[in-house]
Amino acid sequence: MKRTVAVVTLGCSRNEVDSEELAGRLAADGWTLVDDVESAEVALVNTCGFIESAKKDSIDALLEANSLKGHGTTRAVVAVGCMAERYGQELANALPEADAILGFDDYKDISARLQSIVAGNKHVPHIPRDRRALLPIAPADRADSAIHEEFTRKRLVDVPWAPLKIASGCDRRCSFCAIPYFRGSFISRRPHEIMEEARWLVENGVTELFLVSENTTSYGKDLGDLQLMEKLLPEITAISGVERVRLSYLQPAEMRPTLIQAMIATPKTVPYFDLSFQHSAPDVLRRMRRFGDNEKFLHLINQIRVLAPEAGIRSNFIVGFPGETQADFDELATFITYAKLDAVGIFAYSDEDNTEALNIEGKIDAEVIAQRLEVLSSLADEMVSQRAQARIGENVRVLIEDSQLQEGRAAHQGPEVDGSTSFIGTNFKVGSYVDAVVVDSMGADLVAEAI
Repeated sequence: MKRTVAVVTLGCSRNEVDSEELAGRLAADGWTLVDDVESAEVALVNTCGFIESAKKDSIDALLEANSLKGHGTTRAVVAVGCMAERYGQELANALPEADAILGFDDYKDISARLQSIVAGNKHVPHIPRDRRALLPIAPADRADSAIHEEFTRKRLVDVPWAPLKIASGCDRRCSFCAIPYFRGSFISRRPHEIMEEARWLVENGVTELFLVSENTTSYGKDLGDLQLMEKLLPEITAISGVERVRLSYLQPAEMRPTLIQAMIATPKTVPYFDLSFQHSAPDVLRRMRRFGDNEKFLHLINQIRVLAPEAGIRSNFIVGFPGETQADFDELATFITYAKLDAVGIFAYSDEDNTEALNIEGKIDAEVIAQRLEVLSSLADEMVSQRAQARIGENVRVLIEDSQLQEGRAAHQGPEVDGSTSFIGTNFKVGSYVDAVVVDSMGADLVAEAI
């Protein structure tokens, strides 16, 4: 008997890939994918467990799905994703409304798991563990021990861009981040696997590929070639039908001249730099187990803009990290003032389980954190607005994503989290690429006229 399932995705683009891979496995085993939870027997909620606000959104989604049980088609609510993997049995105890909490190891048998749950069988949640211990410590030793499966994927959204996962896990030990704990050590996908999936995406209507991972600058290190990305980009962009390729989540400390050059010089690779700065005061960065300072970061930005003045640069920052002084905060504010970034995310520090920062002394009062968050967010908005305004008169190529709003993204604007570019009085179709000139700006957003 055909079963119906709705996949609800929270969190980042990496989660979107996971959802489509789960959907592919389910569709291959006879499940029918539906768009809304009300029409599905199973609500499969792909949770995010990165920060407190994301966890709350995930729990709200599970509770909302649970409220539909007994009133229509919905029979089971199942949690997967980072939050489910990170907390396992603990989440099951705290959230009895969910019929099952499934970890990453359940993904390969997702159809059987859901069939069993719908049949009324109880699934025993896993006990979370440090997934870094599952692979050898030395990256060079991981290639042979990693499991490489043929990808199975089904598109869940009808948009002309798609995330393409090039690696998973992370070897960095940032003291505020638990991702390595529940995602595991860094492991690259082999180039032929990436190319195969890229071709499949193009065959399914995608023209912009968004290369995603927890740390894209590390790609290839476990395959014996740290410059593998520089070699892979020309191959991906040469695929017939690919119009744009962009990279995500670049570590400033790992940026190398050859990668910068490849991102700028390779045709169809957009000069878009998603740089994870997190802070700029050296003392705070050391406590975060990161490296850099204002001078080094501004030098990196200058290197990029000398080669590509039109390049888009975005970043995220944490305020209120333990031990952050007023001088540290002022230094960060100075950096944001001079960096002139195209998009900025500001987040308040919060304690996270299984992180070193949980036990670092010098915790900042919540009111001080809130005040710093407000001040820095206001400054970031002002600087981003100025950067957008400076683009007036610039030529851009816009991928249309909303025909009703006549809105899309220029090369310097990443999917979902950055600004957009819109047209007035036009009738472009979704998926069209429009050459245009910027005529106005509103915050981070641009208004353009077709050339």
